[in-house]
Amino acid sequence: MEKRKLRNSELDRKTVNEFKEAEKTPLIVILDNVRSLNNIGSVFRTADAFLIQKIYLCGITAKPPHKDIQKTALGATDTVNWEYVEDSLKLVEKLKSEGIKVYSIEQAEGANMLNDFEPEMDKTTAVVFGNEVKGVQQKVVSASDGVIEIPQLGSKHSLNISVSTGVVLWDLFSKMKLSNS
Repeated sequence: MEKRKLRNSELDRKTVNEFKEAEKTPLIVILDNVRSLNNIGSVFRTADAFLIQKIYLCGITAKPPHKDIQKTALGATDTVNWEYVEDSLKLVEKLKSEGIKVYSIEQAEGANMLNDFEPEMDKTTAVVFGNEVKGVQQKVVSASDGVIEIPQLGSKHSLNISVSTGVVLWDLFSKMKLSNS
Protein backbone atom coordinates (compact mmCIF):
# COMPACT_ATOMS: atom_id res chain seq x y z
CA MET A 1 0.00 0.00 0.00
CA GLU A 2 1.40 3.35 -1.04
CA LYS A 3 1.75 5.97 1.68
CA ARG A 4 1.17 9.62 0.85
CA LYS A 5 3.35 12.19 2.55
CA LEU A 6 1.40 14.77 4.51
CA ARG A 7 1.33 18.38 3.32
CA ASN A 8 2.45 21.10 5.72
CA SER A 9 -1.18 22.22 6.01
CA GLU A 10 -2.09 18.77 7.39
CA LEU A 11 0.47 18.76 10.23
CA ASP A 12 -1.66 20.55 12.84
CA ARG A 13 1.16 22.94 13.74
CA LYS A 14 0.70 25.25 16.69
CA THR A 15 0.89 28.99 16.26
CA VAL A 16 3.38 30.86 18.46
CA ASN A 17 0.53 31.79 20.82
CA GLU A 18 -0.84 28.23 20.91
CA PHE A 19 2.66 26.95 21.71
CA LYS A 20 3.10 29.47 24.54
CA GLU A 21 -0.30 28.45 26.00
CA ALA A 22 0.23 24.68 25.61
CA GLU A 23 1.01 22.48 28.58
CA LYS A 24 4.77 21.95 28.55
CA THR A 25 6.78 18.80 29.08
CA PRO A 26 8.41 19.25 32.52
CA LEU A 27 11.92 19.36 31.06
CA ILE A 28 14.52 22.12 31.15
CA VAL A 29 17.57 22.16 28.89
CA ILE A 30 20.80 23.80 30.05
CA LEU A 31 23.47 24.50 27.43
CA ASP A 32 26.83 24.77 29.21
CA ASN A 33 29.30 26.66 26.98
CA VAL A 34 28.01 25.34 23.64
CA ARG A 35 29.97 27.18 20.96
CA SER A 36 28.27 26.22 17.68
CA LEU A 37 25.45 28.53 16.66
CA ASN A 38 24.00 25.79 14.45
CA ASN A 39 23.92 23.40 17.42
CA ILE A 40 22.15 26.02 19.52
CA GLY A 41 19.53 26.51 16.80
CA SER A 42 19.04 22.76 16.48
CA VAL A 43 18.48 22.46 20.23
CA PHE A 44 15.79 25.15 20.03
CA ARG A 45 14.06 23.29 17.21
CA THR A 46 14.15 19.99 19.11
CA ALA A 47 12.87 21.72 22.26
CA ASP A 48 9.97 23.11 20.23
CA ALA A 49 9.13 19.64 18.87
CA PHE A 50 8.73 18.18 22.37
CA LEU A 51 7.15 21.24 24.09
CA ILE A 52 10.12 21.68 26.42
CA GLN A 53 9.53 24.07 29.33
CA LYS A 54 12.67 26.21 28.99
CA ILE A 55 16.23 26.47 27.67
CA TYR A 56 19.01 28.13 29.66
CA LEU A 57 21.96 29.40 27.65
CA CYS A 58 25.10 29.60 29.81
CA GLY A 59 28.67 30.80 29.55
CA ILE A 60 29.88 31.27 25.97
CA THR A 61 26.62 29.91 24.54
CA ALA A 62 25.32 32.53 22.09
CA LYS A 63 21.86 34.07 22.43
CA PRO A 64 19.21 34.80 19.84
CA PRO A 65 18.75 36.71 17.70
CA HIS A 66 21.61 35.56 15.50
CA LYS A 67 21.29 34.56 11.85
CA ASP A 68 23.17 31.26 12.33
CA ILE A 69 20.96 30.28 15.28
CA GLN A 70 17.85 31.30 13.32
CA LYS A 71 18.98 29.27 10.28
CA THR A 72 18.62 25.98 12.17
CA ALA A 73 16.01 27.04 14.77
CA LEU A 74 13.46 27.92 12.05
CA GLY A 75 11.55 30.22 14.39
CA ALA A 76 11.76 28.07 17.53
CA THR A 77 13.51 30.93 19.35
CA ASP A 78 10.11 32.66 19.24
CA THR A 79 8.22 29.72 20.74
CA VAL A 80 10.54 28.14 23.31
CA ASN A 81 11.04 30.05 26.55
CA TRP A 82 14.75 30.79 27.08
CA GLU A 83 17.04 32.78 29.33
CA TYR A 84 20.74 33.58 29.43
CA VAL A 85 22.55 32.85 32.71
CA GLU A 86 26.30 33.40 32.76
CA ASP A 87 27.26 30.83 35.41
CA SER A 88 26.06 27.25 34.81
CA LEU A 89 27.04 26.14 38.33
CA LYS A 90 25.02 28.89 40.02
CA LEU A 91 22.05 28.01 37.81
CA VAL A 92 22.28 24.31 38.73
CA GLU A 93 22.41 25.20 42.43
CA LYS A 94 19.41 27.56 42.05
CA LEU A 95 17.31 24.95 40.21
CA LYS A 96 18.17 22.29 42.79
CA SER A 97 17.11 24.67 45.59
CA GLU A 98 13.73 24.92 43.81
CA GLY A 99 13.34 21.13 43.94
CA ILE A 100 14.27 20.49 40.32
CA LYS A 101 16.42 17.41 39.69
CA VAL A 102 19.43 18.24 37.51
CA TYR A 103 21.27 15.62 35.45
CA SER A 104 24.39 16.13 33.37
CA ILE A 105 24.45 14.30 30.04
CA GLU A 106 27.98 12.97 30.12
CA GLN A 107 30.19 9.91 30.27
CA ALA A 108 31.19 9.64 33.93
CA GLU A 109 31.73 7.17 36.74
CA GLY A 110 28.43 5.91 38.14
CA ALA A 111 26.38 7.28 35.24
CA ASN A 112 22.86 5.97 34.68
CA MET A 113 22.36 4.62 31.18
CA LEU A 114 19.62 6.59 29.42
CA ASN A 115 17.59 3.48 28.64
CA ASP A 116 17.53 2.57 32.37
CA PHE A 117 16.84 6.12 33.62
CA GLU A 118 13.30 6.83 34.84
CA PRO A 119 12.41 10.50 35.28
CA GLU A 120 10.13 11.47 38.14
CA MET A 121 6.70 11.83 36.60
CA ASP A 122 5.01 15.23 36.93
CA LYS A 123 8.20 16.77 38.35
CA THR A 124 10.51 19.05 36.42
CA THR A 125 13.83 17.57 35.33
CA ALA A 126 16.74 19.62 33.99
CA VAL A 127 19.38 18.16 31.68
CA VAL A 128 22.77 19.76 31.06
CA PHE A 129 24.54 19.45 27.71
CA GLY A 130 28.13 20.61 27.42
CA ASN A 131 30.69 22.07 25.09
CA GLU A 132 31.39 20.24 21.83
CA VAL A 133 34.99 19.43 22.83
CA LYS A 134 35.17 19.55 26.64
CA GLY A 135 31.64 18.39 27.51
CA VAL A 136 29.88 19.50 30.68
CA GLN A 137 32.20 21.28 33.11
CA GLN A 138 33.39 18.96 35.91
CA LYS A 139 32.13 21.35 38.59
CA VAL A 140 28.65 21.19 37.01
CA VAL A 141 28.80 17.38 36.75
CA SER A 142 29.79 17.22 40.43
CA ALA A 143 26.93 19.53 41.45
CA SER A 144 24.32 17.60 39.46
CA ASP A 145 21.91 15.14 41.09
CA GLY A 146 23.22 12.51 38.71
CA VAL A 147 24.70 11.76 35.32
CA ILE A 148 22.91 10.20 32.37
CA GLU A 149 24.91 8.51 29.64
CA ILE A 150 23.70 7.65 26.16
CA PRO A 151 24.73 4.03 25.50
CA GLN A 152 27.00 3.84 22.46
CA LEU A 153 28.47 0.70 20.94
CA GLY A 154 30.66 2.03 18.11
CA SER A 155 34.27 3.19 18.09
CA LYS A 156 33.74 6.94 18.58
CA HIS A 157 31.62 7.09 21.77
CA SER A 158 30.84 10.68 20.90
CA LEU A 159 27.70 12.30 19.50
CA ASN A 160 27.20 15.85 18.29
CA ILE A 161 25.50 17.93 20.99
CA SER A 162 22.42 18.52 18.83
CA VAL A 163 22.11 14.77 18.23
CA SER A 164 22.60 14.05 21.96
CA THR A 165 19.88 16.56 22.77
CA GLY A 166 17.51 14.93 20.30
CA VAL A 167 18.16 11.45 21.68
CA VAL A 168 17.79 12.47 25.33
CA LEU A 169 14.76 14.73 24.89
CA TRP A 170 12.94 12.13 22.80
CA ASP A 171 13.64 9.43 25.39
CA LEU A 172 12.53 11.55 28.36
CA PHE A 173 9.53 12.99 26.47
CA SER A 174 8.37 9.50 25.52
CA LYS A 175 8.73 8.27 29.10
CA MET A 176 6.98 11.32 30.58
CA LYS A 177 4.26 11.98 28.01
CA LEU A 178 3.71 8.96 25.77
CA SER A 179 3.84 6.23 28.41
CA ASN A 180 0.88 7.83 30.20
CA SER A 181 -1.41 7.77 27.19
